[in-house]
Amino acid sequence: MAKKPNVLFILTDDQGAWAMHCAGNPDIYTPNLDRIAASGMRFDNFFCASPVCSPARASLLTGKIPSGHGVLDWIRSGNVDGAKFAAQGKENPYADGYDQERLPIAYLEDQVGYTDVLAEHGYHCALSGKWHLGDSVRPQHGFEKWYTLGLGGCCYYHPDIVENGTIEVKHGTYVTELFAQKALEYLDELSGGDRPFYLAVHFTAPHSPWEKEHHPKKWIDYYEDCRFESVPDVPDHPDLLTGPVYGTEKRRENLRGYYAAVSAMDEQVGRILDALEAKGLREDTVVVFTADNGMSMGQHGIWGKGNATFPMNMYDSAVKVPFLISWPGRIPQGRVCSHMVSAYDWFPTLLELLDIDNPHGAELPGKSFLCSLEGNGAKQEGEVVIFDEYGPVRMIRNREWKYIHRYPYGPHELYHLTEDPEEQNNRYGQPEYEEKSLELKRKLEQWFLRYVNPEIDGTREGVTGSGQLCRPGIYACRTDVYPPVGT
Repeated sequence: MAKKPNVLFILTDDQGAWAMHCAGNPDIYTPNLDRIAASGMRFDNFFCASPVCSPARASLLTGKIPSGHGVLDWIRSGNVDGAKFAAQGKENPYADGYDQERLPIAYLEDQVGYTDVLAEHGYHCALSGKWHLGDSVRPQHGFEKWYTLGLGGCCYYHPDIVENGTIEVKHGTYVTELFAQKALEYLDELSGGDRPFYLAVHFTAPHSPWEKEHHPKKWIDYYEDCRFESVPDVPDHPDLLTGPVYGTEKRRENLRGYYAAVSAMDEQVGRILDALEAKGLREDTVVVFTADNGMSMGQHGIWGKGNATFPMNMYDSAVKVPFLISWPGRIPQGRVCSHMVSAYDWFPTLLELLDIDNPHGAELPGKSFLCSLEGNGAKQEGEVVIFDEYGPVRMIRNREWKYIHRYPYGPHELYHLTEDPEEQNNRYGQPEYEEKSLELKRKLEQWFLRYVNPEIDGTREGVTGSGQLCRPGIYACRTDVYPPVGT
């Protein structure tokens, strides 16, 4: 039997679909992302499952919606054993969050990730980068090699690195380079074996902080004179939680740091691609590049993702993410696919691409988009609808319409995307659009009724965007199991 292809899966943190040169942004320098796109396919309508990190990552891994796997917000507590690793917080004033930790919680311990399936089929799975799905110190879900962060994020030059069951603060080393270097070491170890490998490289870039001291001077200087004309300069959104920005120097500082983080990450992607080619592995490796969730960096006057506003937002800039995939000889090169696909479609797609049976296909909401990857020009059959959720906020979107419902009281939104692609004119509440609103609301509720686990339904869990402290539903933050933060 022929050896199955390797997989290099690169995931970034808070990168909007617009933040790549190959996506039409002339201001940003991403030659290595452009390189992946040129050697494969770029999707310009790829959507995350939730516009915030942990739920989005959990959905990529499990193929389930947040109200199906139970990670409903970014994980604020349950990453590490707070008592055991208290010293890491004390010695590192940049590692904000260790004082929130009590007991480690494996948030997805009762779920199946596609890496579990890959491991069962002989894949050697390795992680270098952000995890942020709970119990960070313990390797999970088929991963045999494990190099990550104690918490969900870090300052770029002060990462709290998990390796071999310990946490060490690496002061003065840029975390993007650290993750790339460890990926290269894993590549050396894995490439000589008789098993295919799945190498996950999860960068924290381009997540904040964006001040100039947090990124290499080379890249800060590169954008010193950039006018950032490709990003709207509009007044702050009235519901913005991270302002004020408009009319201040903060806009320029944010964009300069964000773009610098992207280019610094792109540089490290190039090192990994070069190593793959030098080892003669490029033809035998599926290379994937995507992000956990989108990001607004001035779009709609928002600086952040779904929880940059309250109530949480579902603008396309927050829910659309980059998606590049390359496998020479199998996936056509230099193509752009406009099919609408979602993060919950990735699980079945990867398994079909690797010719691995998917024993969980019937229970998952996603469908394989392998036909899109084959580049035969076929149209998507039937109505294609994308769904998103963030706690009490749910979205249904097709090519023409987007409807956002906020439980229990609103406000709700309706956008006619073919006439209003920038989502500037909310038509909800206008009498002539009442029927369309009701039609989309019915479809939304029917779909979620099918895939929600009622015990962990995000509309009933009080999700506010300020972080998740414990498992939802039947676990209900029981103080005998998970002492509340502050005790």
